[in-house]
Amino acid sequence: MQSLFAGKTFRPIIILFIFIIAGIPELFTGAANDSAFRIGRLEYRGGGDWYVGPSAEPNLLEYIRVHTTVPVQPAYEPVDIMSDKIFSYSMIFLTGHGNISFNEQERQRLLEYFRRGGFLYADDCYGMDAAFRREMDKLFPDQELVELPFSHPIYTVKYDFSNGPPKIHEHDGKPPQGFGLFKDGRLVVYYTYEADPHDGWVDERVHGNPWNVREMALQFGTNIVLWLLTKS
Repeated sequence: MQSLFAGKTFRPIIILFIFIIAGIPELFTGAANDSAFRIGRLEYRGGGDWYVGPSAEPNLLEYIRVHTTVPVQPAYEPVDIMSDKIFSYSMIFLTGHGNISFNEQERQRLLEYFRRGGFLYADDCYGMDAAFRREMDKLFPDQELVELPFSHPIYTVKYDFSNGPPKIHEHDGKPPQGFGLFKDGRLVVYYTYEADPHDGWVDERVHGNPWNVREMALQFGTNIVLWLLTKS
């Protein structure tokens, strides 16, 4: 009887094995790319829906993958403030419609995150503004949220938003604004109000926004990420 590993029988098996390996590289190299840019969705207490729109980050990161050379991991990744996992993200994202509450231990954890170079982008999805401002006042008692000038590079690093944040969702009809908080001269919190780019990142079926509106939101999100990656 011819051996399974003899002659012509062996070569097709080897070739098939090579194709199997090529098709599932995660089994051998790991599913996550450590060099890829990732965004953590910040969990919080207080009753607000921190988890709203889970398709937002994957869609934004996929847009960045297509339109830039930045390696990304397009995934929805919730992260607990008190978990050491938070320090693996250079950017965390906070949104929702309701109340936000941080205890003293969580506030110290966020300050440590900022000390280590972390950045928080928060987007008022309508209804969280008062709670967010209250918690930021506790976190930074020596300063107030200040509106960023339109000359800030976050607005022009790739796409032109020299008139400030785009208006993706009407809410109360107020003009969109972008605010910042600083630590040691570095922008560590960026907050959009009455703009709601997050609504434009989520799947089209969620809000039914036309593509031109969604792309404007995705371009704005791309600017935030590129500014973070290229700032000195």
